[in-house]
Amino acid sequence: MSLTHARDTSGVEAGSEARQGRGAVTAPRPRPSRSLRSAVWKDRVAPYLFLAPWLVGFFVITLGPMLYSLYLSFTNFSLLGDPSWVGLDNYIKLFTNDPKYLDSVRVTLVYVFVSVPLQLAFALALALLLNRGLRGLPIYRSVYYLPSLIGASVAVAVLWRQMFGRGGLINQILEAFGIQGQSWIGNPDTALGTLIILNVWTFGSPMVIFLAALRQIPGYLYEAAAVDGINRRQAFVHITLPMLTPVVLFNLILQLIGAFQAFTPAFVVSGGTGGPVNSTLFYTLYLYQKGFANFQMGYASAMAWVLFIGIALVTAINFWFSKYWVHYDD
Repeated sequence: MSLTHARDTSGVEAGSEARQGRGAVTAPRPRPSRSLRSAVWKDRVAPYLFLAPWLVGFFVITLGPMLYSLYLSFTNFSLLGDPSWVGLDNYIKLFTNDPKYLDSVRVTLVYVFVSVPLQLAFALALALLLNRGLRGLPIYRSVYYLPSLIGASVAVAVLWRQMFGRGGLINQILEAFGIQGQSWIGNPDTALGTLIILNVWTFGSPMVIFLAALRQIPGYLYEAAAVDGINRRQAFVHITLPMLTPVVLFNLILQLIGAFQAFTPAFVVSGGTGGPVNSTLFYTLYLYQKGFANFQMGYASAMAWVLFIGIALVTAINFWFSKYWVHYDD
């Protein structure tokens, strides 16, 4: 009796499973609750809505023009007609048939690799001085930071041109000591030096960053060094500098990128001509001349991409070498 009932039961279950396999309608899944849908929207949709303004700006204002300029760099485009494809002619001409371009590269490299180390050294020296706990530190910090806010402005460049002109403030000070002055911006031997001094003068931004980093160095390191009989110079070399190397790398990369892109001082001080004997013909200034004065926009686009690749290579080299001299806490 029980065996018969078991066979009947198993047969009914098997038939039910067979009917379900043949397409029987299953019970609908429960819909997610409103709180669950709200959580999914907050986690997946809302972040992209907040990022949407930046994404639109990046693709429309930055990436789109960059890709179009890459196309233009392979064309002959005068802004007045349609671009015509020339292939690699613009890039070949840059390095083989344009001596003025090579002059702009030389001037820019001298400006970058002289002014940036001097600027960082000056900023670090003042940061060390201010870190000694002077009275009125916020006032000094604000005064020293001010040139960084206005250093690349047209007004300061005009002021710099007046200071280093033949009848400027620098020559008036020299005349007080019986020294005959000159037009510092009109002399090809000194014109670039005036712009280097201008860049060094805008040391406020890296100085504030150095000062903040100095405040983060643990005091017990200097106390332990004093117990071991280490003097200030040795403490600076073996404690301060190694602890500051990440900040040095940060400031170095930022200032290098900014120096490669310098334009306003050279344009205003030289009157847009590049100075005597192209002594202040910065790369960006020559790019401007080609693109917006000579209407060679395809050639200027090629110059822009060479500059972009050059800055990327210099930055990558700095990051690669940083593993040999930058020290982190870990």
